[in-house]
Amino acid sequence: MTFDPLPPGWKDLPARDRLLHTAHALFYRDGIRATGIDRVIAESGVTKVTFYRHFPSKNDLICAYLEYRHTGWMAWFGDALQRYAHALPAGADRTRALAPALAEWLGSAHFRGCAFINSVSELGDTVPEVLEIAQRHKRDLTGLLATLLPASVQKAQKAQDAQALTLVVEGAIVRVQMGEPVAAVVAAVSRLADALAAAPLQRKG
Repeated sequence: MTFDPLPPGWKDLPARDRLLHTAHALFYRDGIRATGIDRVIAESGVTKVTFYRHFPSKNDLICAYLEYRHTGWMAWFGDALQRYAHALPAGADRTRALAPALAEWLGSAHFRGCAFINSVSELGDTVPEVLEIAQRHKRDLTGLLATLLPASVQKAQKAQDAQALTLVVEGAIVRVQMGEPVAAVVAAVSRLADALAAAPLQRKG
């Protein structure tokens, strides 16, 4: 199961949470600029007064949406990586968990690309906070991917390899957004991750 834009029971949540979940679903699916405040208010079932009491501006809601997306998606992805890593044969390189974990998300009916890449494309020049949140998200993603790498890899090399894995993930996202079949993209991710995992052994030899 991937990170669902609208979790079960969201309509029974307090007003602020309903607004945030509604914005999350609409901003991610339809785009931030294309989604007006009035639509968020209407679909969350609150009044305009209630909205502005919780979010003084649309930019405040956008930042709250990205923070929520960051926390929820990272938790889901970290869990997915762990699930697939634990299912690997004994002694297998943990980077092999990356391809199947990505496949879950890339093949989901909810997939609309990376919320952070999308938001920077839409707003990066006009809302600096959006760029800051997106940069932090990518740093945290790189840190998470570093945990897949062998403990024997030196710290500096591990940092470089984690950055390379991040670029693999970014490329996979964009390729699927551009219409490339998920299976083909995931196969390429698997090949690249395997090659990266083998690189330290080659360097030692």
